Amino acid sequence: MASAKNLLVIMSDEHNPKCVGHAGHAGHPVARSPHLDALAARGTRFTAAYTPSPICVPARGAFATGQPVHVSKCWDNAIAYDGSMMSWHHALRDRGHHVASIGKLHFQGHAGQDYGFSEMIMPMQITNGTGDVTLLIRDPDDVREQAAKKLLAQAGPGESDYTLYDRRVAAAAQVWLRESGTRQHDKPWVLFVSMVAPHFPLTAPPEHYYQFAGAELPRPKLWDAPAGERLSHLAIRNYARRSDHYRHFKSEADLQRALAGYYGLVSFMDENVGKILKALGEAGLSEDTRVVYTSDHGDNLGTRGLWGKCTMYEESAGIPMIISGPDVPGGAACPTPVTLLDLSATILDAVGAGDAIAELGLPGTSLLQLAKAPPEDRAALSQLHTNTPDGFYMLRTLRHKYVHYVNAPPQLFDLEADPEELHDLAGDPAHASLLERMEARLRAMLDPEAVDAEAKAAQALMMERHGGEAAIRAKERMAYTPPPVAA
Repeated sequence: MASAKNLLVIMSDEHNPKCVGHAGHAGHPVARSPHLDALAARGTRFTAAYTPSPICVPARGAFATGQPVHVSKCWDNAIAYDGSMMSWHHALRDRGHHVASIGKLHFQGHAGQDYGFSEMIMPMQITNGTGDVTLLIRDPDDVREQAAKKLLAQAGPGESDYTLYDRRVAAAAQVWLRESGTRQHDKPWVLFVSMVAPHFPLTAPPEHYYQFAGAELPRPKLWDAPAGERLSHLAIRNYARRSDHYRHFKSEADLQRALAGYYGLVSFMDENVGKILKALGEAGLSEDTRVVYTSDHGDNLGTRGLWGKCTMYEESAGIPMIISGPDVPGGAACPTPVTLLDLSATILDAVGAGDAIAELGLPGTSLLQLAKAPPEDRAALSQLHTNTPDGFYMLRTLRHKYVHYVNAPPQLFDLEADPEELHDLAGDPAHASLLERMEARLRAMLDPEAVDAEAKAAQALMMERHGGEAAIRAKERMAYTPPPVAA
């Protein structure tokens, strides 16, 4: 069990794990993240970290409860965490720890719901307590054209509601560390700081955008490939059709503007991380505080012509994961597969409440334990139940990635030999035995068809509560959740 220390958890939104300076041996060719790079140099980065679901609300519901999506039942962006299932926040508060959140939560947000935090500062919840009910529709021909147009139209220099919100979140975190963090606490505290960048809109503050505008930016993988090669799987074609981004890009300038916006937002987010970490140090808290940086999911960032998330490729399902501080190996990289569920367990372990991991029945293992252990061939699970007709599931082991699609062929990748996921081995007879073993491993964790049916039933019930499918189809497709209005 780890020594009990304070814990600062910083989470961004939609951060492609490849878009950091320390990614890989040589780093990303253009992404700038000096503060995250320094954090990684002081601590351990997990190079095979994944989201429990590559979309916001299910990922955050799973993280809160420490349970996979098929247990938390937060299926999509309209079925959010309501506080009824015990969370790591509840467990810590019940044990006398002060647990504060600042920023995005993406829970239901109804009055009277108790999420387990000692305090919530500027919480960003799903819109109107209902979220994006149009995602309850699983029809790939329900094209989200207006939302897709906004992605490109808003790409460029400037400030958005999200960048202004993140500035407020970062400022509040600095104040909390200097004032609340330094007070006498009976037990170690947890501060969860949750920012929105680099989530679209791809509007980056000018000082960050112009670091990349006009520069030679890496061309997204398979951007220029024929549609059949870019979108070689039925589920990916369905997502591409529904998300509808690719056809709106008419020129090289469009592509460069969107890329510069995203890289600029990564730089902006990193700057805010630096401000928070500086405040931690200046408050004299560094020796007694561990720090975690991660994101809720990634972003396809133009690979295969796709933007946003909702695929199981590394760019979308992968996330950054760094832990630093007392008792954490420095300058280390751990290849053991992990997810945000392991971070849920880590939070309890890090502050001296490791007994709650078993009490809550959490499947995760503390990163503090994994960071010091030899690489383990465990399976990281991710799943998606929205934006596609049928559910799908990913298992990542030390070397391989298996994606099981309900009513569609599977995918299998050897990430050691093929880190860019360009060669699907699922149809190769030489890998038939491995494919069978990976499917058996998934089915030992859940019944994919039964879970798919359960998700669809919950979504059908929610549609009826909102007036039925016809009424929902008439609604405008949301581009993103608006942040809370400044007080």
